Amino acid sequence: MHGERGVGRPTGSGGLPAALERAWYRGGPLSTLLLPLSWLVCRVATLRRWLHGRGILGVRRFPVPVIVVGNLTVGGTGKTPLVIWLAHFLLAAGYRPGIVSRGYGGRARSYPQQVRPDSDPGVVGDEALLISRNTGCPMAVGPDRPAAVAALLAHNRCDVVISDDGLQHYRLARDVEIAVMDGTRRLGNGRCLPAGPLREPARRLEEVDLVVTSGGALQGEFPMTYRGETLVPLAGGEPLRIGAFMSREVHAVAGVGNPGRFFQALRDRGIRVMEHPFPDHHRYLASDLAFGDGRPVLMTEKDAVKCERFAVDNQWYLPVDAELAPAFGQRLLQLLNRIDGAQRDTTRTCSDREAGNGQ
Repeated sequence: MHGERGVGRPTGSGGLPAALERAWYRGGPLSTLLLPLSWLVCRVATLRRWLHGRGILGVRRFPVPVIVVGNLTVGGTGKTPLVIWLAHFLLAAGYRPGIVSRGYGGRARSYPQQVRPDSDPGVVGDEALLISRNTGCPMAVGPDRPAAVAALLAHNRCDVVISDDGLQHYRLARDVEIAVMDGTRRLGNGRCLPAGPLREPARRLEEVDLVVTSGGALQGEFPMTYRGETLVPLAGGEPLRIGAFMSREVHAVAGVGNPGRFFQALRDRGIRVMEHPFPDHHRYLASDLAFGDGRPVLMTEKDAVKCERFAVDNQWYLPVDAELAPAFGQRLLQLLNRIDGAQRDTTRTCSDREAGNGQ
């Protein structure tokens, strides 16, 4: 049953129709048919960025540096592990980081929402809760990123802000841009949505400050790898080394942007995988995990935060940590140090003026 697809959904990564995903990364006539719409998306994305850059559309600035982590493609590229890594790195460097995110998967009655380790993932989102638990940093979520930053700074003494998945949110001024890319898929066919996976034209990658690549990096990019050696039981108990599941058949569950990466990581450890991919940010029910055959159920940590409330024995999640070379951290500190006192004073003045105008 190695590589078998079980109960889940017959779609591609993150809920995408499989045929569309194949066209993006393997080619085919479907992508060509969608080119007119792709051209329009590219032009609109370029125009939006130009209007914000010229100040024609509003930009909100803040008195602390803002680091934006995002990607050019739709689907999972590893932003969440990188955000967690950044928070720990900045804490070790003497900063007081705060984090903002959209809160995907959450349905709050009002925004911004402050995120705590005991927050409800159905309210604040699965990724936000995962980040909060793994960093302990102050965090706020909301569709309006500038409003989330304002709420974060109003309640916490942060001296740097990390914006998770905000590369295209140009209303939020940023001091450092980090683009994350899947090193295997890279930019796919290089076309904008819906003919390809890009949210913006490919040349946008040349304009960011840092490019982090998971699964293989080219010159000028910083490679990111993942370390995960222990499986943790959802229902409580002693963790097990992942090697304990070698050669065993398991149900692998993943409701993430790129579930195939999780399934392959298990196979690379010699585990026999029955795949159960779900849409990104899927709201799990106990019945989703009731396979009825006694085999272990393995999932990502992002899935686990939503399944722990109905966890039973023999359900496990795999925590992973991002690893980056020291050169990446050194370059990030250089960029932050470049923001001198005069620049911060200017940013503070702009923020106060905009606040006075009710923006």
